[in-house]
Amino acid sequence: MFAPELETLSRTGIERLQHQRLGHVLAHAWNNVPLYRQRFAEAGVTPDSYRALPDLARFPFTYKDDLRRNYPFGLFAVPRDRIVRLHASSGTTGKPTVVGYTAGDLDVWADLMARSLACAGARRGDVVHNALNYGLFTGGLGIHDGAERLGCTVVPVSGGNTERQLMLLRDLGANVLCATPSYALTIADVAAREGIDLSRGSLRVGVLGGEPWSEAMRAELDARLGLRACDSYGLSEIMGPGVAMECAEMRDGLHGWEDHFLFEIIDPDAGTPLPPEATGELVITTLSKEGMPLVRYRTRDITRLTRARCDCGRTHVRIRRVTGRNDDMLIIRGVNVYPSQIEAVLVGLPGIAPHYQLVVRREGTLDTLAIEVEARADATATGDYAAIGRSVGHHVKAMVGVRCEVLVREPGSIPRFEGKAVRVRDERPKPR
Repeated sequence: MFAPELETLSRTGIERLQHQRLGHVLAHAWNNVPLYRQRFAEAGVTPDSYRALPDLARFPFTYKDDLRRNYPFGLFAVPRDRIVRLHASSGTTGKPTVVGYTAGDLDVWADLMARSLACAGARRGDVVHNALNYGLFTGGLGIHDGAERLGCTVVPVSGGNTERQLMLLRDLGANVLCATPSYALTIADVAAREGIDLSRGSLRVGVLGGEPWSEAMRAELDARLGLRACDSYGLSEIMGPGVAMECAEMRDGLHGWEDHFLFEIIDPDAGTPLPPEATGELVITTLSKEGMPLVRYRTRDITRLTRARCDCGRTHVRIRRVTGRNDDMLIIRGVNVYPSQIEAVLVGLPGIAPHYQLVVRREGTLDTLAIEVEARADATATGDYAAIGRSVGHHVKAMVGVRCEVLVREPGSIPRFEGKAVRVRDERPKPR
């Protein structure tokens, strides 16, 4: 069972545990995964090269392409008959990334997810409405097992059929909503259309993750759903949800569970370590995974770490809100732009709903950006749309520094998604 006292370990206690576990995982990877034996040898290191935590910087990185190239089972560190569950990514850019779990891995995952749900404010006996997709995606089953481990009642509704979700939210008295932020917003929109005021219902906690989102989106969801939305972080290659979670008390960075993961921030171009408060790419080493340990996995997520003690009393490092991914960054006329920066400007502006898509096109040798936003139901006149578009464009230029075309669409015209929202529509010519 998960142990709450581990959340308040001293820094010395955390680092002692990390040191012990890191030595084991390096040996486990070296002994059982051919890729790691090869990579370590190429870098001139062995598990014996490790003496203290700073020595980890001498070891090579692991990349998502490594999982694809070794598809399906090439990175497993235990015999296949010890793997009791498989999860996989969608594989939209090629082969999916397959992750294997031993029975011990699933037990640790359930503990960490129970810890995370409790951190966000869930309690034994709560009804957890789980609107994250089940199946190969890690979100649905990861949340489900953790909620049961915590002693909650789980409604495994998965995504889609939003009208039915509303009925179940009300009739079953859900206290906790688990979803992507964009799907939680869809639930709020459909409730408003049906004349249902969820803010007066039983919802108390929102556990939202799977995509970058802004403080403005949080405020919108808090108000419309009547809950306190907490950011959840995880990725299927590392484990799934439960890697880090915001606390309900402060909601000021995600507590990364350092007894099971070692977090680094590196310069995304040079690959060199950065100090905790610097912004860079998050790198994660698993410390307790048996089935598929990962050493210095480059997440591509851009964030920063802080070791300042949180007022909630938890001592684990905090991961600041992920602002984007290296591979999501757009360069528009020389300006670096992340979709989450645009969202932070759009949400809450008068006349528009918090639904949008960014359309990237190529004009000559330069990329251009158009923003398609959805008008609120009370802004129905064409003249209103033009004025709204000019206002949005002005705000984006002032806050992000990029000039772009803004197209205001009819209410309900921007696509809705049951899982992760597709925020960028890339219409640039594909290389031949």
